[in-house]
Amino acid sequence: MATVTRLREYREQLQDARFSGVRSFTDSNGESVTYRSQAEIERAIAAIDSEIAIMQRGRNALIRLQTSKGL
Repeated sequence: MATVTRLREYREQLQDARFSGVRSFTDSNGESVTYRSQAEIERAIAAIDSEIAIMQRGRNALIRLQTSKGL
């Protein structure tokens, strides 16, 4: 699982590719990715944004269970 820092790096690379008009880029691991359209890059950015939001939200909920025998 990627960390928030790594996801932000991927997002920055995708943003650079999107704004420069380039449809392919190579990430820090040397993997090359080629997108078919700008819309596909935008969907990838949205997916990363969603994942970052989920990771930053964390688990703040406290759940308390109460049980009884019904007596």
